[in-house]
Amino acid sequence: MEPTSLLDAAGGFVWPLGACSCVAAYVTIERALALRDARTLDDAVLAAAREGRLPAASPETPAGRLVAAWKAGATAEGLRALAAAEVVRLQRGVFLLDSAVALAPLLGLLGTVVGLAGLFTGGGLPGPERLTEGFGLALSTTMIGLGVAIPAQLAANWLARRVEVVAARIGLLVEALERAPRA
Repeated sequence: MEPTSLLDAAGGFVWPLGACSCVAAYVTIERALALRDARTLDDAVLAAAREGRLPAASPETPAGRLVAAWKAGATAEGLRALAAAEVVRLQRGVFLLDSAVALAPLLGLLGTVVGLAGLFTGGGLPGPERLTEGFGLALSTTMIGLGVAIPAQLAANWLARRVEVVAARIGLLVEALERAPRA
């Protein structure tokens, strides 16, 4: 089946499915860039803190905000609370990806139901053209919905794992800062 005929067969369902696809792509790219080590906590900052040296970190990163709080005299509890808030901040927008993962197959299923229900609303057996149109809508929306949801689910899993890794590294930084002498 050609891509244009697949999209044509999906009818009006192609728009919300396309929106799910765009949201999933945007959130995946934006969070992948935001969760890089250079934007969160690079090895040099963590190594310096572990060695008891005063780490230099950009104030634009979670590590930098934690180091700044430590320099300002934050308590151990305060650092842990700030670290937890930073982890929540790292998850920003991921709920949209999760929503796209859930909505895309449901929209595909709705297209399937609409396509099949349209076959039997006129009473009697549908003609070949109407049969082809109804099954085309049913199958194309299901295929597009799954085509959006499957890679979005993979991206959501990868991002969740990446947040876990960064959160663990932030926890190590907090422990190192708690042990480090204040300058």
